[in-house]
Amino acid sequence: MVGCDLRMGKELIILGLESSCDDTAAAILRQPDGGPAEILASVVHGQNDLHAAFGGVVPEIAARAHAEKLDICVEEALAASGVALRDLDAIAVTAGPGLIGGVMSGVMCAKGLAAGLNIPLVGVNHLAGHALTPRLTDQVAFPYLMLLVSGGHCQFLIARGPDDFTRLGGTIDDAPGEAFDKTARLLGLPQPGGPSVEQAAKDGDSARFAFPRPLLDRPGCDLSFSGLKTALLRARDALVTDQGGLTEQDRNDLCASFQAAVADVLAKKTARTIAAYLEDAPAEPLLAVAGGVAANQTIRAALETVCAQMGVGFTAPPLALCTDNAAMIAFAGLERFRGGHRDDMRLAARPRWPLDKTAPALLGGGKKGAKA
Repeated sequence: MVGCDLRMGKELIILGLESSCDDTAAAILRQPDGGPAEILASVVHGQNDLHAAFGGVVPEIAARAHAEKLDICVEEALAASGVALRDLDAIAVTAGPGLIGGVMSGVMCAKGLAAGLNIPLVGVNHLAGHALTPRLTDQVAFPYLMLLVSGGHCQFLIARGPDDFTRLGGTIDDAPGEAFDKTARLLGLPQPGGPSVEQAAKDGDSARFAFPRPLLDRPGCDLSFSGLKTALLRARDALVTDQGGLTEQDRNDLCASFQAAVADVLAKKTARTIAAYLEDAPAEPLLAVAGGVAANQTIRAALETVCAQMGVGFTAPPLALCTDNAAMIAFAGLERFRGGHRDDMRLAARPRWPLDKTAPALLGGGKKGAKA
């Protein structure tokens, strides 16, 4: 592994693996020293068909699918990039947080490759992958404000370095993506819920249902979305009781009203967080948004409006890099590798792994550590 260390000042080629939830992915990045990273290949195998009948991700099924698909993803990424295994300088892999069976599948695959090729192994926090994506796509300089908004997480972070994040706020219950998934299930829409609800909302009346805007009456930057799901459930049940069922227009209006409430909460809390971030007088203030929910166009437009009003730059990755992918893991691994980080065969899969290790847990803790 010494030979790879000697190449720290030269071009690096890295393989990234992602298997934290229900997307099995592999990607290969190339980065010259001091230059932007280039995505040579990015392969994602989804599992929607495997979980469709269950209304959500089944961890055991997901883990088995990851174990079956990881080597296929690696082969496809190598073929698409024109890179051979012998050309790789390091392997980066999601080591947490996530569904533990899937994370273990990725870590074990990465260990085998690293050992067989005698190259370094770099464990990556899945959330850091999302949080660092703006540096991959737009070469954003530290420090910047990050809204990480996905199926399992929602946090406001100041990103100061590849391993240096300060949390300003986050969800105290459901993440927005989780709330979208639950909304889709309540309304009989297919999973994943985010795209289904967004599509239905396009033909809906966002003013028909007056859903709550949780925590806007309280100080701070924390968020809550569980009450929105409950409000939607009650509105749905009232319609069913009054008219014996739901029409397609009812579903569209419920989706539009729910989406508007989520966008409103995120926009107002983002404005509050930007105000706190600006107290540090950053030279080039910027809000970056990443995670699966960042693909929602209504939410993205609301956040762009807030940034324009407050004189802060805005950036968001291309839609393909908002959802889980291995390119972000490869890049986060590159950042850590360039900084001198290495892991060995003791690298463990972690179901929980907070980015800000000094902040109190938002969602409680337990034997496995703080959830977020």
